Amino acid sequence: MVLTGFRPRRLLVVVAVLFGVLAAGVAPAAAHAALTGSDPAQGSVVAHAPEQVALTFSEGVAMGNDSLRVLDPQGKRVDRGKLRNLCSGSVVKYGAGLPPGLPNGTYTVAWQAISADSHPVSGAFTFSIGAPSKTAAAVPQQQVGGGLVGALYEIARYLAYAGFVLLVGGAAFVVACRPAAARVRSVQRLVVRGWALLTGATLAMLLLRTPYTGSGKLADVFDFGGLQQVVMSKPGAALLSRLLLLAAAALFVAVLFGAYARLHAPDGTDANDTDGSDGTGEAEDAEDAAKRRKDLTFGLAAGGTVLAAGLATTWAIAEHASTGLQPAVAMPVDVLHLLAVAAWLGGLAALLVSLYWGPPVERTAVRRFSRVAFGSVLVLVATGTYQSWRQVGSWHALTDTSYGQLLLVKVGLVAVMVAVAGLSRRWTGRLTAATPGTNRTNHTNRTDRTESTAAPAVAQDTSAPSDTEDAPAADTAGSGGPADPARVAQLARQQAALVTARKKRIRDADPVRRGLRRSVLTEAAVAVLLLAVTTALTTTEPARTAEAVKAASADRSPDANQPRVLNVPFDTGGADGKGTARLDLDPGRSGGGNELRLRIADPSGKARDVPQVEVSFTLGAKKLGPLPVALRHSGTGHWTASGVQLPVPGRWQLSLLVRTSDFDQVTETRNVTID
Repeated sequence: MVLTGFRPRRLLVVVAVLFGVLAAGVAPAAAHAALTGSDPAQGSVVAHAPEQVALTFSEGVAMGNDSLRVLDPQGKRVDRGKLRNLCSGSVVKYGAGLPPGLPNGTYTVAWQAISADSHPVSGAFTFSIGAPSKTAAAVPQQQVGGGLVGALYEIARYLAYAGFVLLVGGAAFVVACRPAAARVRSVQRLVVRGWALLTGATLAMLLLRTPYTGSGKLADVFDFGGLQQVVMSKPGAALLSRLLLLAAAALFVAVLFGAYARLHAPDGTDANDTDGSDGTGEAEDAEDAAKRRKDLTFGLAAGGTVLAAGLATTWAIAEHASTGLQPAVAMPVDVLHLLAVAAWLGGLAALLVSLYWGPPVERTAVRRFSRVAFGSVLVLVATGTYQSWRQVGSWHALTDTSYGQLLLVKVGLVAVMVAVAGLSRRWTGRLTAATPGTNRTNHTNRTDRTESTAAPAVAQDTSAPSDTEDAPAADTAGSGGPADPARVAQLARQQAALVTARKKRIRDADPVRRGLRRSVLTEAAVAVLLLAVTTALTTTEPARTAEAVKAASADRSPDANQPRVLNVPFDTGGADGKGTARLDLDPGRSGGGNELRLRIADPSGKARDVPQVEVSFTLGAKKLGPLPVALRHSGTGHWTASGVQLPVPGRWQLSLLVRTSDFDQVTETRNVTID
């Protein structure tokens, strides 16, 4: 499989467009901590004002006194403004107290919180006291974490992942696979830009955290009071720790492309370590240089591993791995997963820029990276399998939840990358299997040492940090005449351009290396999409949580926990004989303990009294009834009855008799299912 007619920059633009389409198609984060229950229940009608409103969540959340607000029908806040922690064991529950004597009507509960994996969640619902009413309570239509601020935060999150991959993977490629790349300008730029990208994205996330989890207003990035609160939270502390580690990473990068690069100069010694001797002690100098290279390589490998693991930990302690099942196991596994991703994708990016914008890559470097990539894939399979089990939990959740569907897309992209990587390994095998004398321009017929000397025009340039070799300037003034500096500089640039063009022409004429470059480019394009899907997964509700929310919703569905609500229009035929009766049977289950609330209203919706109203239940299938209900007048247009007995579940028939005068009355019937 060989791609033709594509330039790397062009293909990267196409990939960016594809990522935009993919990101646009991904729904915003559904809550990671989900509301699984409330008291009073959503949409319920209670006879008397409750002492408090309590919310139950699927996982740990962070809430403040203003995180739960209860608004009366006029939109005025009526809760006491102090949050109560009602958590017990594994149950995550918070409540807000209400004053006694609240009037009848519909009340709105608005809440927002920060889930344990750092994602903001919010919602609103209503309940009614006595009977429903119109409400003027204004609830924000946009959920917390959405809008422009949410989009910017998700972009910063993606860029942070990309920067981490380029920084860690690029540095690992240099130290573990190709030390000579420390002197290649394109690789230097890749790693340094990865550091800058990760640093800038982390700063942006830190500043955006306040509006992202609160008001949603972009201007609040300058709210330093909010920034102080963010730093004191777990996600803020993780971002701040990442910045401190990046300061240490800057020193690591300076040593990598400074002292380490000098020790890998073409002569095998530090380019600045010259004593002007005529050859005496060269063996000792070479031995000393080899020892220094070995020591510095070990130090960079150890220090880089610690820094990379520390950076990965800043994600693990604040994302999905930090909550849910087995967090003590999940966080180290997540760190390994991130390091494997960086070693594979970041190393792939370093190899790509080396193949396209650098001197010829040694075959041994390609072979080393191939082994590193293979090991990374094995780690990814092991850690990814564990993470999938932990976050998904069941086979049907793979297709029934957004998280599962994205995970399937990710697995598919990984499979494509592995297939393309197999093609790259075939090209690598051709590199190592080529025989001497097949083609002067085919650099695969040389050992690593002869590759840099057999063809000076295409030899690897490791003596200077740039990717091209400047040619010496010509004397433009003739013999004995002074040289024009501007003319000399111009000719030097032209000569360098010719040398670079000749290098590229000869390099691109090698079909084996050309095939390897294009297969690696394809891998990198797929890797960009893979990273986008991975970022989307971190902002999508885990399948286990989504399934738990569905189960909780089913448990509190109208057929289970919600009261049976019937609106029954009636017309007795006389003057003022029209109206509507609303009946609420709570909880609407068989046995005793049911409470019946009845409200009679005129056509305008205003509660009104009538001379007589009766309610009874009949279950024809079991020949039960009619069972009358003893109603008690509790206020204008309101009647209640406690301890209503419906012995067995089934489809009961409710009969409602309404009399509006001595002669005008009507009986309406409705069916109601009792569990």
